[in-house]
Amino acid sequence: MCCSVMVGRTPRLSLIFAVLAVIGFILLISIITSLKDLKNHQLRFPLYKIKSSIHSAFKPPKVMSPVVVHQKYCGQFVQKLTEEEAIEQRHLLNSLAWPGPPVKGLPVNFSSNPAKSYFVIQGPPEQHIGDQLVVKVHVHNFLGQPKKHGGDFLIARLHSPELRAGVAGKVLDHNDGNYTVLFPLLWAGVVKVQITMLHPSEAMVFLKRLREEQTDTVVFKSLFRSGSLSETTDCDMCLPINQKPLCNYTDLETGEPWYCYKPKKLGCDTRINHYNGGYRKTFFNKYEADFFRSGVNVRVPIPAAEVDHVTVLPAENNQTEVKSTYNAAGYYFQDNWRSLSGAATQQFNNSSAITNCLRGKIVYMHGDSTIRQWFEYLAAFVPNLKPVNLYSLNKVGPFMLVDNSNNILVKFRCHGPPLRSTPVHSSELRYIANEIDRIQGGPNTVFILTVWTHFATYPIETYIRRLRHIRKAVVRLLNREPDTLVVIRTANLQTMNPAYSLFYSNWLSLQIDTVLRAMFKGLNVKMLDAWEMTLAHHLPHNLHPPQAIIKNMINVILSFTCPVGKK
Repeated sequence: MCCSVMVGRTPRLSLIFAVLAVIGFILLISIITSLKDLKNHQLRFPLYKIKSSIHSAFKPPKVMSPVVVHQKYCGQFVQKLTEEEAIEQRHLLNSLAWPGPPVKGLPVNFSSNPAKSYFVIQGPPEQHIGDQLVVKVHVHNFLGQPKKHGGDFLIARLHSPELRAGVAGKVLDHNDGNYTVLFPLLWAGVVKVQITMLHPSEAMVFLKRLREEQTDTVVFKSLFRSGSLSETTDCDMCLPINQKPLCNYTDLETGEPWYCYKPKKLGCDTRINHYNGGYRKTFFNKYEADFFRSGVNVRVPIPAAEVDHVTVLPAENNQTEVKSTYNAAGYYFQDNWRSLSGAATQQFNNSSAITNCLRGKIVYMHGDSTIRQWFEYLAAFVPNLKPVNLYSLNKVGPFMLVDNSNNILVKFRCHGPPLRSTPVHSSELRYIANEIDRIQGGPNTVFILTVWTHFATYPIETYIRRLRHIRKAVVRLLNREPDTLVVIRTANLQTMNPAYSLFYSNWLSLQIDTVLRAMFKGLNVKMLDAWEMTLAHHLPHNLHPPQAIIKNMINVILSFTCPVGKK
């Protein structure tokens, strides 16, 4: 009897256990799937956030992603990189790698202190023209301890104040807290070494973070108007997707993205202008701000351990070539720039000399205010060049100078967004690549361009994309008219203080400058080295270099245009 009862219950219990097992398995699968989705979401969100700031790296989505707070929307993303472009971009990004501290978050006392660091001049106290001066720099922290890693942003200059002479130095980072600086010895006399720490290595961590994460540092706005109704909205390359509908102003020819929030009552076709609406300044927390203190670790000179100078004697055995392994672009002597590569720099000290050089030529200047300075110099220095009233806005342009008797035309136009400027009419926002494609070119055409400082607050991929479009246009121009002179102005050093570190850091400019030089290397273009021309000069650094440097830059441009021996 007992056995019959047990036999009768066994199938029933087995069925119950089987049902429970199935339910448990379903619950387990559900939990695993939920955890997987959560994990994927957590991984996908920061990845999407990074990709949305680097919109040149992936295809445009066919379907808009679901609305998620803080995500960025770059509209119809620019075309996918070709394999060759992807390889180039990877190499460029690798070349920009900057050594950082092995341990992050340490107190500021463990960071680089320029006041407790020092440099030592190598070699005898008397050396000769043509030799290479070697200087060793040893960086210590605020506790007086030697640093064990590199990455400090140092600049170096060799100068003779009484001769108004100067040359930039080459800094080599050994990644152990020690640096070697190389200088070519180019003139006779007493030369002084000047080493300056612009940023400690620890500060670059925060600058990189700002560039990659805070792409909306600069506020751009546009005015929309129709009749008596007007509205103003924010604009940028990328705007949050979850706030308002967007107006798409992506350039049809280059694919460069630009968006504005759509006005509430007006259409996208009522856009009037573009302008800089200010800056968002709450970026550094208290800990980070300790690495950006004036007179402490922002633009502070490093002292010499003993002497800071050597005496340079005339060259030995009639030596004419400089033995330095560092090829400087040029140097100043008696405040005149002397080029060490390319065409010899001539002195155009009067308006007639400039007129003779420019006779029969068209000069196009495209870029930012650092190239507008050249236009303004010519307008002030050459009375024969008469301004044409184009009813342009002050400081924005376009501007034009004409000398009918000598058949000279000089034009300036600002580059397209992102352009930090006073209000400029939206129809005047022209991309440099498009403007290059619209000119004929030829032996009497000079095209001068620069684009750099307005990209400092964006991920570097954005700048690479812009230069890629410009480079393609330059290649097309030189293919159809090989005798066209194309001159590219590099970035320059500028004022440094904690506030400027956010928007105009020289480290950000250096990264841009490195990309610019690499992307145009090998092309038949001339490079004006504004970086060395500002570093080597004795006047303070400024976004807009002072008149003495501008005059030398104009001499370089005209020397490219009218080289010695050219009829």
